[in-house]
Amino acid sequence: MDTWSYFRTCLASIWLHRFYIYSAVALGISLWIVIQFTTTKTKKKGEKSSGNPPSSKGTEDKLVNGCATPQAEEVYVAGVKIFYGSQTGTAKRFAKALAEAVTSLNLPVEVINMGDYDPDDCLAEEATSRNICVFLVATYTDGQPTESAAWFCRWLEEAANDFRVGKTHLKGLRYAVFGLGNSVYVDHYNTVGRRMDRWLWMLGASRVMTRAEGDCNVAQSRHGSIEGDFEAWKAKFLTRLQALCRGEKKPCSGKCKKGKCRSPGKQSKESSDHERGASEHENTEAEELFETSSEEEADAEEAGGTNSIIDVEDLGNIMGHMKKAKREHELQEGDVGRRENPGRKEEEEEEKREMITPALRDALTKQGYKLIGSHSGVKLCRWTKVCSLSFSLLGNKTKLETYSVDAPGPRGLLQTHLLWDESHRCMEATPSLACANKCVFCWRHHTNPVGTEWRWKMDQPELILQEAMENHQNMIKQFRGVSGVKAARFEEALTVKHCALSLVGEPIMYPQINRFVRLLHQHSISSFLVTNAQFPEEIRSLEPVTQLYVSVDASTRESLRRIDRPLFKDFWQRFLDSLKALAEKEQRTVYRLTLVKAWNVDELKAYAELISLGKPDFIEVKGVTYCGESSASSLTMANVPWHEEVVGFVQDLAELLPDYEIACEHEHSNCLLLAHTKAVLPWSWRHTV
Repeated sequence: MDTWSYFRTCLASIWLHRFYIYSAVALGISLWIVIQFTTTKTKKKGEKSSGNPPSSKGTEDKLVNGCATPQAEEVYVAGVKIFYGSQTGTAKRFAKALAEAVTSLNLPVEVINMGDYDPDDCLAEEATSRNICVFLVATYTDGQPTESAAWFCRWLEEAANDFRVGKTHLKGLRYAVFGLGNSVYVDHYNTVGRRMDRWLWMLGASRVMTRAEGDCNVAQSRHGSIEGDFEAWKAKFLTRLQALCRGEKKPCSGKCKKGKCRSPGKQSKESSDHERGASEHENTEAEELFETSSEEEADAEEAGGTNSIIDVEDLGNIMGHMKKAKREHELQEGDVGRRENPGRKEEEEEEKREMITPALRDALTKQGYKLIGSHSGVKLCRWTKVCSLSFSLLGNKTKLETYSVDAPGPRGLLQTHLLWDESHRCMEATPSLACANKCVFCWRHHTNPVGTEWRWKMDQPELILQEAMENHQNMIKQFRGVSGVKAARFEEALTVKHCALSLVGEPIMYPQINRFVRLLHQHSISSFLVTNAQFPEEIRSLEPVTQLYVSVDASTRESLRRIDRPLFKDFWQRFLDSLKALAEKEQRTVYRLTLVKAWNVDELKAYAELISLGKPDFIEVKGVTYCGESSASSLTMANVPWHEEVVGFVQDLAELLPDYEIACEHEHSNCLLLAHTKAVLPWSWRHTV
């Protein structure tokens, strides 16, 4: 009884003092939790400061070129897969160059053509593969993807906008996008790269770095060429890749508010809402500015990942960025200075860029150009180099591709003949290397700048003509001493009598073209000017030249868009207005038709209508010249018509034009000439050379 009484007394005492017991137990548990938390945090902090990832074995991971070796417990990057969508081979070439650079980091790499890849079956697997996916995509005609990337892009777009596909379908996929485009196509510059970047994000993928954009327009490219843009981006990507291999997160850019980074959760939420808002307002000014420059987007990503929204308190800064970007764009176009302060014209001229960039200079020099000043050039034409200097200088007869010579009267007597023994005295030059088209058959492979207006520094006509003649004479002098060259012919070749303004570029864009033509005539040099029919007002204001050519590369809006790839939005109206302006000129005029097989050879009636619109004195029809593989064109020898096909085309065209008849034919040039019958045709016109 005593034992039981004692035990019952103890239980009663415990029950009466249970609150103190509970408090003691709670205090002990709390102390244990605090100790464990402090120990873990201290350990992680020490590992982070040492730069080594945690290891259960307590050993440091060995790194090779910044990448974890197979012995490391955790592999952050298993490899790199490079997807490319290319039409002309540039993106493919970039993909191979990037693969070689990644291989040097001891990482597995795979180069994949998007046309050979099925995203429906394979892309989701990349979300768990720990690979980094790189997309090199080009923007082709009208902002569309290339043929090889068409299905890949279509699948991404449909998946991103399909409510049945989860928005985390590609969660875990890490990617980077490099777009290839041309900034002169303002409405769809790098649209494929931008859309792919957005679609991947909408499916839950994560960027490893901000999207980059390469620019084929050498005049506007940040690094002088698209190759320079790619090399700059590649260096940044490799640096980022090494950091990912070490398991590092992207460091703070230092642009956070008050120098402090916001919480990851808030950053992620902000970025997500911002991206979603941008995708829903693709055509708004704000989206255009963000997408075009990527600067604000880069800041947002550096501050907190791939997704963010804009706080109201930051709205002022964002609008400031937008206004700044808009001002810079207007200044680049030359509008703001002229509108606000006309007196700054001289200062603006000093600030304008030179048309010939170092990359452009190298490319054109390799093609045989002698560059003049900041925007002009001269070169020996094929007939001068191959025929004239091989035959005319030897005293034989040859033919110049320009058929007409001076004739009296406001429009001339239309008395045309082949320029026997004259092609060795012709200089081929241009006062403007820039152009407003990117024709698929351009034999200069689009190494020249493009634009819709003159925005570069300008040289004086006297300087251009003087240096053009000096360079031309120096090129002729290279044939001194060639066996068979007669001294009298060689001396004649040093005196320029004809000037063909028909090299790469659009000579009528040169603001001082009238002064330049007057200088030619003052030196007793005939002028043959070729324009691409995109500047009707300039054609109207052009003073009379010896012969005015207009390139009529197609007869329908769609075929002209595909062949010339013009920069102007209203290119078709400009084209028609240029032909109407030609009809108003009181001088000798010529249509130049370039036939591209499978592109524009089936448009006879449409051509006849355009001819009746411009009423040219001559119609020169020639087959396209294939100048080898080009990164700017998909033409092949299959697009070059046989001479018999050109003859058939001209004969059929002549039947639709009762006022014209075939004047002459030159088989070697794959060319025929139609002439208006309003003048008496001399017998020499009906002559086949």
